[in-house]
Amino acid sequence: MRNVVFIDPTGMSFSGDDPWLVSFHDLLSGGERLDCGRPELFPGELHRGNPEETAMMIQTSGTTGMPKLAMLSHRNLTAMGESWIRAVSIQAGENWIFISPPAWIVDQMWGLGVALFGGMTMNFPETPETVLEDSRDIGPSRIITSSRFREELASRIRVRMGDAGWVKRCLFSEAERVGRAVVSRQVCKEPTPPLIRGLYHLAAMIIYRPLLDRIGCANFLSAYTGGHPISPDVISFFRAISLNLKQCYGLTEGGGIFQIQPDEEVKPETVGTPLPGVQVRIAEDQEVLVSSRAIFQGYYQDYQATEAAFTQGWLRTGDAGYLDRDGHLMIIGRKEEIIRNKSGDAFSPDFIETRLKFSPFIKEAVIFGEGRSFLTAMINIDFGNTGSWAEERMIPYTTYMDLSQQTAVEELILKEVRVKGKIRYRDGQIGEIDAFVRVIEVL
Repeated sequence: MRNVVFIDPTGMSFSGDDPWLVSFHDLLSGGERLDCGRPELFPGELHRGNPEETAMMIQTSGTTGMPKLAMLSHRNLTAMGESWIRAVSIQAGENWIFISPPAWIVDQMWGLGVALFGGMTMNFPETPETVLEDSRDIGPSRIITSSRFREELASRIRVRMGDAGWVKRCLFSEAERVGRAVVSRQVCKEPTPPLIRGLYHLAAMIIYRPLLDRIGCANFLSAYTGGHPISPDVISFFRAISLNLKQCYGLTEGGGIFQIQPDEEVKPETVGTPLPGVQVRIAEDQEVLVSSRAIFQGYYQDYQATEAAFTQGWLRTGDAGYLDRDGHLMIIGRKEEIIRNKSGDAFSPDFIETRLKFSPFIKEAVIFGEGRSFLTAMINIDFGNTGSWAEERMIPYTTYMDLSQQTAVEELILKEVRVKGKIRYRDGQIGEIDAFVRVIEVL
């Protein structure tokens, strides 16, 4: 390590005699002086550069457990950027807003790879708390957020609609029903009847557009979500209100996101198809394997872990999944976290937990049931939303525990679990089962 560059000196205590510590302002000033004195230096260094040289090292949990430094070359970054430009119609000058941590591979992939190839304008929110307001001011055309961000936003929208007047609630409910009908037909590749299509466009103008404008999404051509499995209900919800939300999939070792849902082929439960130049296949043990020019160089000073991350030249993602008949990838969950019930059927606790937490009344959920004939969910109710629901129905309660023990609340959670807990499994074919049948106790 030769130098550390800092942007904001607030709170720092350092001496000017520390040559290794450089401010961002001094770094830019030094570059300007160097360019004036030796204008041939930059193009010369650029010409002498080797695409296979390491461009960055990003810390990751890796596919084998312990935190490591993944090395990515210039070729890795440009290859992934080129793949995105070939797959997505990005126009020069489009606005992009960053709200993900700079240490996340997605931030670097878009900021260095996609932005350079596509000529995009990069924007940053002023603070994490002003993301929605800044997004509304900037009017970006594309954005990538974490799954948790989308889940919380969907829950907030539902709660606000629930607190609205009777007329607004009815209008939004009917508009969402029409939107889901359109989304369902798109997934099944069926034509939308003219009446439903007309109602959908009308709802988009008078209901969806104002709503999306309030949350800074009115100008989005596409919005992407990744980093963690997201409930298909969240994808369907946002697409129903005319936000072109797509789930994507990738990992640091793979050079970033290499799997996205194509336009007009969005299946809420999948992560789409591979980008151009990317190959994905499923191993015998259902592990997802990937190969492309963007695959990382290896882990820094850890040859053993690097060797374990590959099998016959394919990168091991550590995730279990399968490809459907249309070539869309379905992620079940982390390979080592898959559990099997008494009948031998495999389930992903994380996948079910994610679906349950889409309910505004469920804050957290934990699934277990290894080797049993049934699965069990330990559910933590959302005190604010559930409390408001109880107050509207004149259900008296004093404390959190008292609220959770109300018969009406138990029935509410049971209803939510039966709807959100419907999961898909694969054992030769895809089927549906009811994950839960009754509530023993609400926590």
